[in-house]
Amino acid sequence: MNLPNVKTGIIAVSRDCFPIELSTKRRKNIVAKTDGVYECEITVENETDALKALEDVKAAGCNALVIFLGNFGPETPETIIAQRFDGPCMFVAAAEGDGDLINGRGDAYCGMLNCSYNLDMRGIKAYIPEQPVGDAEEIAEMIQKFKRIAAAILAVKNLKIITFGPRPQDFYACNAPIMGLYELGVEIEENSELDLLVSYKEHADDPRIAGVVEDMAAELGATGNNYPEMLDRLAQYELTLLDWAEAHKGARKYVAFANKCWPAFPQQFGFEPCYVNSRLAAKGIPVSCEVDIYGALSEFIGAAVTEDAVTILDINNTVPKSIYDAEIRNTYDYKLTDTFMGFHCGNTPVCKMCDDRALKYQLIQHRLLEPKGSAPDFTRGTLEGDIKDGEITFFRLQCDSHGTLRAYIAEGEVLPVATTSFGGIGIFAIHEMGRFYRHVLIEKHYPHHGAVAFRHCGSELFEVFKYFGIKDIAFNQPAGMRYDTENPF
Repeated sequence: MNLPNVKTGIIAVSRDCFPIELSTKRRKNIVAKTDGVYECEITVENETDALKALEDVKAAGCNALVIFLGNFGPETPETIIAQRFDGPCMFVAAAEGDGDLINGRGDAYCGMLNCSYNLDMRGIKAYIPEQPVGDAEEIAEMIQKFKRIAAAILAVKNLKIITFGPRPQDFYACNAPIMGLYELGVEIEENSELDLLVSYKEHADDPRIAGVVEDMAAELGATGNNYPEMLDRLAQYELTLLDWAEAHKGARKYVAFANKCWPAFPQQFGFEPCYVNSRLAAKGIPVSCEVDIYGALSEFIGAAVTEDAVTILDINNTVPKSIYDAEIRNTYDYKLTDTFMGFHCGNTPVCKMCDDRALKYQLIQHRLLEPKGSAPDFTRGTLEGDIKDGEITFFRLQCDSHGTLRAYIAEGEVLPVATTSFGGIGIFAIHEMGRFYRHVLIEKHYPHHGAVAFRHCGSELFEVFKYFGIKDIAFNQPAGMRYDTENPF
C-alpha cells in the first residue's frame, strides 16, 4: 500500500547504417521472454523517432524504461530518451548469435561503449548492468532485476520521512544530517512528540478502532494476545499514524516514520508502540525506532527492493559460547565470530517471527520507568519472540556526521537456534562478521541499528546505492581479502 507499482517499457534503438530489422527482431525476442514489459513498437534511429517513442511509453504509463541497443545504436537519440524520461532507465545491448556475422552482425558490444561515453558527457544518470550485453533470455533476466532496482529508485524519489520527537539522550549515534536526504531527493517533516500526542487523543472513540482491534486479535492468536485490554489503545495509535501519513504526505507518494519511543512515550501514551510499528512495517510503512531517520530510509529501500516486510534491529550482543558449541559449531559452517544476536524491543512483523511470538512488555523500560517489583503497566505493547530462520540481508544507508553518504551490505541468515532471550530477536550468521564488525561498522562509525531484508538482495541494493552516487559501499569481505585498516601481521 506504500510502494511503487513499476511498469517497465522497452525501446529498441538502431544506428541508421545497420539493418533496423535487426533491432526490431531482437526487441521482440526479449519481449517474448519477459513478463509484464510494455513494448514500444517504434524502433528509434533519429531524434524525431526518440520523441515519438517517449510519447508512446509515457502514454502507456511506463515509469521505468529499458533502452535496448539492438545494434550499434545512435548515440544522440538513445541518450536523449534517457535525458527526457522522468524515471530510471537501463541500457542493455544485444549479443551476437541470432544470425550471420555479415548482414546479421549488430556490433552493440562496441556501441555500448559510445553510449556510456555520451551519457557521461550529458550528465545523465542511468543504470547499466554488470554484464549489459546478452541474448534475449539474459536481457529478460536483467529486466526483472532492473524492476526491483527501479522500484527503490522511484520509492526514494517520492518519499517523505515523518519524524516525531528528538532522539533519546545518548543516542547521538543516530545523528541524521538532513543534507544527505535532500541529495537523494527525500523530503522530511520533523514534529514534536506533543503533536503526536494531541493527534492520538483526537482519535479517542474513533469508530474504526473496533475493526483494528479485531484484526490485531486475529493476527496475535489466542496464545499471543497476552493483553487484550491493551488493543484499543494500540489500535487508536495505529489509526493516528496512518491518518497522519495520509494527511501529511503532501506532494509525495510514500511515507516512512522515524519516531521517538522512550522514555516519555510510554508514560504519556500508556503503552509501548512496538507492536504497532511492526504492523505498519508489514504494510510497507517502516517505523524506525529512536528517531533513526536513515534507519527508516534504509528499511524503506529494502521494502521496495524485496516487495516484502522488513525490520530494523540492533546489532546487539554476542552469542554465548555455550549456545554456539551446543547448537552451531558442528551443524553450520560459521565461526563463533560470524554470529551475533540481532534484537529490538518488538518491532519485527508477525510474518517474520516464529509461532511463539506474543504481545509482551519491554523489560528494559520496565526496569527503568516502573516501580521496582511492580507488574508491567505502560511498558506493555512489544511483540516478542524469536525471528524466523532463513536468508537475510543486513544493510544501511547512512549520512555520517560529516555529511557524507555511505552504505554497507552483508548477506547472511537467521539460524534456527533458540535465543533463550527476550525481545524480538534472532541469532544471525554472516561470514567474516567479526572482521566486518571491526573494519566497517566500528571503523566507519556506523550506528548500532541495521535494516534487515528477509532474502538475499545485496546485488540489487548495491546497484541502487551505486545509482544514488554512493562511493563507499562496504561489504563483508571474504577471508584473504584485507580491509584497508586491517593489520596485515
